[in-house]
Amino acid sequence: MSELPATASGLRPDLAELIALREAVRAWPPARRAARSTHGPASSALRGRGMEYAESRPYSPGDEVRHIDWRVTARTGRAHTKLFHAERERVTLLVCDTDPRLYFGTRARFKSVQAARAGALLAWAAQRAGDRVAALRGSRGEAPVAPAGGARGVLHVLGALARWYAGPPAADDGLDHALRNAARLLHPGARVLLLADPHSLRDVPDARLAALSAHMDVACVLLADPLELDPPVARLPIQAAQRHELDLGDGRVRAAWMETFAARLDAAQARLTRLRVGCRVLRSDDPIEPLLSLWQARQAEVA
Repeated sequence: MSELPATASGLRPDLAELIALREAVRAWPPARRAARSTHGPASSALRGRGMEYAESRPYSPGDEVRHIDWRVTARTGRAHTKLFHAERERVTLLVCDTDPRLYFGTRARFKSVQAARAGALLAWAAQRAGDRVAALRGSRGEAPVAPAGGARGVLHVLGALARWYAGPPAADDGLDHALRNAARLLHPGARVLLLADPHSLRDVPDARLAALSAHMDVACVLLADPLELDPPVARLPIQAAQRHELDLGDGRVRAAWMETFAARLDAAQARLTRLRVGCRVLRSDDPIEPLLSLWQARQAEVA
């Protein structure tokens, strides 16, 4: 396997492409937000939260009978109904794995570039649903991208994705550090979208993922390269510091390879499912649009 030339496409994210992914969700209906006061049921933007009471006013024909304020009605002798206002917008946080293993690819693009593309698509989907969007990676020296709404909020996130996935950061403190920060920054009901290499999940304890999924909507995109999952039965030249040959026609070598990559991916999927984390595998040569089904499935669960 020869090293990709520095001029090959797919080595670094293209910010223009990340911005253009907005077209994939532009046809979606805009988010519906409850008015400040309403006598109908207001949809909460936060999972597990009910409507927030605003005030009571005299009942008018057409008001929901189930929203009658019986205490005020009994006290005044006149029917009153409760009014509600919508709670604050939900935050969707992209947690970005920047482990060096992601900056690799044999077909179409690096896994890091595919991670940036997936993150951009999901950020646009979140913005279209009315969420504020934020992002962070495992870094002690770099602040997260703060939550912000609208296209401007997404553009801040896309700039970070393009920067983080252009090449391995000088310092990476790991996925578990990123998830610890996420847990501190978010309120219950937020959405967490994790972009990760399966290997990185090995350093994240079950308790961390379980605690997040208990109070937030958590989904994970696992990045993989075709060579990792389905290597050819052949001798492959490997160029690193020195040139080597890897004989994937040898049964023992091939078994070790599959244990390192394919089995690890299967184990990560099973673990995430057990911990109630939504999961999709995304190969570096896959189209990213099917990821919208992951978004829509999570959206339906919290509606």
